[in-house]
Amino acid sequence: MGARPIASMTGFARAEGSMTAPVVMSWAWEARSVNGKSLDLRLRLPPGFDSLDLAVRKLVPETFTRGSISLSLVLTGEPQTLGVRINEDVLDNLIQLAAKKSQNLPAGISGASLDGLMAVRGVIEPIEPQLDSSGLAERDRILLDSLRVALQGLAKARGEEGARLAAIVDGHLAHLTELSAAARAHAMAQPAAIKARFERQVADLSSGNAALTPERLAQEVALLAVKADIREEIDRLKAHLEQARDMMKTGGPSGRRLDFLTQELNREANTLCSKSQDVDLTRIGLDLKATIDQLREQIQNIE
Repeated sequence: MGARPIASMTGFARAEGSMTAPVVMSWAWEARSVNGKSLDLRLRLPPGFDSLDLAVRKLVPETFTRGSISLSLVLTGEPQTLGVRINEDVLDNLIQLAAKKSQNLPAGISGASLDGLMAVRGVIEPIEPQLDSSGLAERDRILLDSLRVALQGLAKARGEEGARLAAIVDGHLAHLTELSAAARAHAMAQPAAIKARFERQVADLSSGNAALTPERLAQEVALLAVKADIREEIDRLKAHLEQARDMMKTGGPSGRRLDFLTQELNREANTLCSKSQDVDLTRIGLDLKATIDQLREQIQNIE
């Protein structure tokens, strides 16, 4: 089985579900993902569902390798209850407090009523069904199956965004290839340009009578040409670009390696600019650097 296509680290998915056994409940898993240097999971579970924590943390790395992922389990609908009970300790404390405070109320203002105190949160509590170990395991199994659907949806969303990123990255790589070819063409003509410029400088210094012998002139031009030689930089640019294109074709989690390649590309572009003895070549080098920066911005989003 081949590697999956290039994927982004940005996406969202939601999966809803319900069950009638071992407990009546309905829910929704929400999965969000943004850029991250590694795989970072943030999990929010309702009270009473902590048993899912470890299983969820084992499940996520089966699908994703990078990204900051937030998962939340949201209970929807009315929860199943076995009736209600009154927390008499809380109610008694409220009655005593209300009686004490009512003595300080201005004339004509009545104190708290029993109905009002009964409506205070925590006085009337729902009686929730208790699950044994087998019922808890079955509930968690169903919820994890639903989570897998949400994670598949998140992977699909990240893949769709990755396809858009891949098109942009391919365009940048194609432009860098064109700029590299243009730099190579200028590099081939650079020795002749250096010689002509050096001859003009010597002629200007000697008032038109060159003081250097042809042999010495050739030596000086050769030294300058060696210092200005950018063929190795262009060869490395070409190799890095070929490797980047191969990674894009192969797919899979390759964001880290592509990011490293952009650093290497930028290093070669910097050296090319520093060695340049030609305005047009310098302009090409600056275009290379600008395009590499744009490329790196997109690669930061790739898993």
